[in-house]
Amino acid sequence: MAQLNIKVAVQKFGNFLSSMVMPNIAAFIAWGLITALFIPTGFFPSESLGQMVDPMVKYMLPLLIGYTGGKIIHDQRGGVVGAIATMGVIVGSDIPMFLGAMIMGPVGGYAIKKFDQFIEGKVKAGFEMLVNNFSAGIIGGGLAILSLLGVGPAVNLFTGWLVNGVDWLVAAGLLPLTSILIEPAKILFLNNAINHGILSPIGLEQIKQTGQSVLLLLEANPGPGFGVLLAYSIFGKGTAKKSAPGAAIIQFFGGIHEIYFPYILMRPMLFFAVILGGMSGVFTLVLLGGGLFAPASPGSILAIAAVTPHHTSTFIANFAGVLVAGIVSFVISAFVLRTGKQPDESIEDAAKKMQEMKGKKSSVANVFASNGTMPDNVNKIIFACDAGMGSSAMGASLLRKKVKEAGMDVAVTNTSISNLPSDAQIVITQEELTPRAQKQVPNAYHISVDNFLSSPEYDRLISQLKFPANAELHEIVEEAEEVVPGNPDGENDNDSLLRPENVFLNQEFANKEEAIRFAGRALVKAGYVNESYIEAMIARDEMTSTYMGNDVAIPHGTEEAKKDVLNSGFTVLQVPNGVDFDGQKVRLIFGIAGKDGTHLEILSGIAVTCSDMENIEKLVEAKTAQEMIDILGKE
Repeated sequence: MAQLNIKVAVQKFGNFLSSMVMPNIAAFIAWGLITALFIPTGFFPSESLGQMVDPMVKYMLPLLIGYTGGKIIHDQRGGVVGAIATMGVIVGSDIPMFLGAMIMGPVGGYAIKKFDQFIEGKVKAGFEMLVNNFSAGIIGGGLAILSLLGVGPAVNLFTGWLVNGVDWLVAAGLLPLTSILIEPAKILFLNNAINHGILSPIGLEQIKQTGQSVLLLLEANPGPGFGVLLAYSIFGKGTAKKSAPGAAIIQFFGGIHEIYFPYILMRPMLFFAVILGGMSGVFTLVLLGGGLFAPASPGSILAIAAVTPHHTSTFIANFAGVLVAGIVSFVISAFVLRTGKQPDESIEDAAKKMQEMKGKKSSVANVFASNGTMPDNVNKIIFACDAGMGSSAMGASLLRKKVKEAGMDVAVTNTSISNLPSDAQIVITQEELTPRAQKQVPNAYHISVDNFLSSPEYDRLISQLKFPANAELHEIVEEAEEVVPGNPDGENDNDSLLRPENVFLNQEFANKEEAIRFAGRALVKAGYVNESYIEAMIARDEMTSTYMGNDVAIPHGTEEAKKDVLNSGFTVLQVPNGVDFDGQKVRLIFGIAGKDGTHLEILSGIAVTCSDMENIEKLVEAKTAQEMIDILGKE
């Protein structure tokens, strides 16, 4: 268990480093191009244009990383403080401070986040801007001084050790041995920590001095994975053989290395193929003088060609390194596949194993994963989310309307994933939750959607549903909705669920957490939930975004937080200028507290109303709380 926790921690750390670097890859490429073209040893040496090289690598790139790292922690304010803090390590060093930026950016974001949480609700009205600006300036300035005096020298020392270690490996001819660590680390999803934490910072320092670095090709080389997939295409069996050619194209030209991981997990002996292939490729690159002038992202042959220095010898070296790695990997993979016994495990099982190892949803697992078979006679469609009271209810309401308009007798209900019935036929979930739903009811037909309010999957599903009417529809509806029973008296006091005093117009928020907390406090003040429900709303959004599409978000608690719900009710926040929800602009926020399903009728109306962007504009432009309630009450 301890080893598993360490692996997960390294994965998360690597992913965090990657999330600071990847959004800024375009800037790295721009700097690499200018370096390769205009330095004295470049393709078009130019003293005037070459003056951009040093300021870009010393100031621009570290500041971008620091800003991005801070923004990940605490949105815009975190980014600004992170950039200020990063300036300290930049000034206190003569080398590019990428590692320092990866430290001080998140530290700055974390510091201002904690300060904002501490003063939340304590600032007098009218003083918010004053407090916000001065707090960010003071905290950022203090961290800049700290980083200049303490962090910068420490990072300088550590970077010096790393550079000396790499120089020793190159001088001793031992750099190919790094493949023993790098290739397995890729498949275990530990490569980001190695690549962005060690190889890229050192490689960029080498580029500043020589115009290129072989370190940027150690992990990006597509040759080892391509060799494995090519061997499967010829010597594999079953689904693995059929899918390997397409996977090879995606991996080699698209740069998505993750797609070959399941094939290796099916045959662990193939670890030797990618290790020896990687070692052969690195040896060839060192021997012929290969390297890149900027990170190749993604790691495709096209990206490698684009960031290869414009010298014929370097192009030959880089392509030779990829070719040799591919050939060696192919030969060893072919030997393993032809001589060893083919395992019983399918490529689908291997893909699921890979996703479990990654610890989060895989971007390519759906290429292999089976979503079940579409039933012949569908009489029940179930929307599922974590708690079964918010997002899934809205999605079910919208599809229920479409089913009714199509004249179909199909029950559309919603529930939590943990309460999915074993006889579920079609299950619709958000992409992040589909693996959990598949595990809960593996025999059902699963559909993944980006958001519940505006998905083309609904119309696609409607077109697939062609079957005779089901005379027992009402019985099925009652059975499926047992987990969310309605009002026992057959009435819903809608006036108590959506009241004018719980509608807040013209709100502005710095980030989604601030908005969710505001909605949660309003639910508490209205007597709908206990105070602890607010943290459950934050946790639920971190688990899977509560953004529903069409500029709408519906923050609500986790399934475990249902015990904190006192009564069903809603809070409505109108945010005309919008607030960022994981890259999506949200202008309407519905805070939800659901108890015994009594909120579902209003939620159904909200879903249908908000599926039309014309209604969204009316709600955003509404001048009074009652006007908003009237618009929502039309459906």
